Amino acid sequence: INISKIQEFKNHPFKVKDDEQMESLVESIKENGVLNPIIVRQIEDGKFEIISGHRRKRAIELANFEEIPCIVRDLTDEEATILMVDSNLQREEILPSEKAYAYKMKMDAMKRQGERTDLTSTPLVEKLRTNEKIGEEIGESREQIRRYIRLTKLIPEILQMVDDKKIAFRPAVEISYLTEKEQSILLDIIEYNESTPSLAQAIYLKKQSQEKTLTEEKIEEIMEEQKPNQIEKIKINKSKIESIIPKNIVTEHEIEDFILMCIQEHNKKQRQKENMTR
Repeated sequence: INISKIQEFKNHPFKVKDDEQMESLVESIKENGVLNPIIVRQIEDGKFEIISGHRRKRAIELANFEEIPCIVRDLTDEEATILMVDSNLQREEILPSEKAYAYKMKMDAMKRQGERTDLTSTPLVEKLRTNEKIGEEIGESREQIRRYIRLTKLIPEILQMVDDKKIAFRPAVEISYLTEKEQSILLDIIEYNESTPSLAQAIYLKKQSQEKTLTEEKIEEIMEEQKPNQIEKIKINKSKIESIIPKNIVTEHEIEDFILMCIQEHNKKQRQKENMTR
């Protein structure tokens, strides 16, 4: 099929990058041709929509080929969506945002299938919860599927931070329960303070939002709270103090308590000495 007749799948959630892997694929196609045809379905005006093979199509464009081998399938919108998502989820590296929108697209398609009496006598969602069925198919728990789909509620800037690994997955899920306005305020505070919320902070933000008490001042207050991983720790080489630590003190916690006690005792003696000289 002429490549000009092939278009992307509508709302395709997977990103096609011109990276090193793409360069390698382009070179392979130039040398060996396309070994695996892409899967398409025919749409209006004699054109075709890609179901599987978006990266191959892009590589063929970069290789300046005019035609591409295709397998044409007769698929409904729901069947095409499910096949598109399933084929792309086989990729090795998938961004959280890609998974989020892919799972949502598949879940919505499966729900629509369940509403059609010509496809099943009982709605699919009644036989098995849709997110549970998706989880079984791809090896994720129902709860994890739900968490990923929650990410679609994030404003684009925060979702990008999740993809960039600047915000951890679980805090991002909790942040998704904030309104768009609250998320925008939080984003400004994150960028100003150069600090992202911990899971505990994100859970508290969600709680305040649900109680309708999350003001800009409250967000600032929560984000200014010191996180455990922000507390500076002093490291002491154990071998340097082993000779002066009692033999019965072994664990790190015991050593820490012993050092603290020594410091306190030292400070006490210093104060006594100062009082005597006055």
